[in-house]
Amino acid sequence: MNRSDPWSGGPAEGAVWFDPPPRAAKVPGPPPSPARPPVALSVDGREVRVPAGATVLDACRVAGVETPTLCFHETLTPVNACRVCVVEVAGARTLVPACSRQAEAGMQVKTDTPRVRCSRKVVLELLASSVDLRIAPGMAETMARYGASPGRFGPPAPDAADRDAREAGHHHAPDGAAAETVAQPVKADNDCYVRDYSKCVLCYRCVEACGTDAQNTFAIAVAGRGFDARISTEWARPLTDSACVYCGNCVAVCPTGALMGKTEHDLRAAGAWDPERQTCTDTICPYCGVGCSLSLTVQDGRIVRAASPVGADITRGNLCIKGRFGWGHVQPGPRAGDAP
Repeated sequence: MNRSDPWSGGPAEGAVWFDPPPRAAKVPGPPPSPARPPVALSVDGREVRVPAGATVLDACRVAGVETPTLCFHETLTPVNACRVCVVEVAGARTLVPACSRQAEAGMQVKTDTPRVRCSRKVVLELLASSVDLRIAPGMAETMARYGASPGRFGPPAPDAADRDAREAGHHHAPDGAAAETVAQPVKADNDCYVRDYSKCVLCYRCVEACGTDAQNTFAIAVAGRGFDARISTEWARPLTDSACVYCGNCVAVCPTGALMGKTEHDLRAAGAWDPERQTCTDTICPYCGVGCSLSLTVQDGRIVRAASPVGADITRGNLCIKGRFGWGHVQPGPRAGDAP
């Protein structure tokens, strides 16, 4: 309704007041930050420009240089654990991890020097000599690219059944006849996913996804020290007795297959997992109104895996237990991989 001018007692000229005032059409956002100038640097002799705050890995990708990574993930905080992405920077005393080193103006980066290749080769050999990397995507090609030969450290040692019980700081000495291994029995204590830590490279991705970077559940952490360090629940309790909510976000970010959905694990164990017979379909999770994006992997007319695209604005690759594991109702009968 019209209101009077508080000074003259009559209606204010040209002013219309509403009671109550109309609501804003959109939620107000923070004030825009001043644009920072881009950073110019050199990668293998090629000049590139990246936004301020970008990493050396971002600059390598802009330059079209393929830089191997293992512990890095687009949605997680870099932890510099694997050191596969190290590069040489002019003036730096040591090789630097490209995934976390911030690009600086005038920086001269070299990604394929003998020093870089030797470092990556040794890191890959040490990892592959103790960890089963057979199903890690792209790892065989990366090892061949750098001529890594993990067999030079000797045959793998037997599985360490007591690995969860080892005390921090009390690493037992190897016998020298075999390469030390992280292998231990597979942990299959729930119906959602399986933990096979013989494939774990301690990249910390699962710990971050379970922690502040995504889920904030903190069901898992790193236990032990040195070579005896391993991913564990509190006091190495079964997953069913932990704080795990079975969102499977740790499974989604695992780069080596150490964490895997039970359906996929059972199919692989039976020799029935066949990517050539699989298709991927994008859809929307039907359980609630959030509208999470789903990518369903289907083999022989049955769903065998559910994931979410990393680039989806709503999920950024994350899901809850229903979206990631709750699709059995659309395909009644025995689960794929079950024995007849």
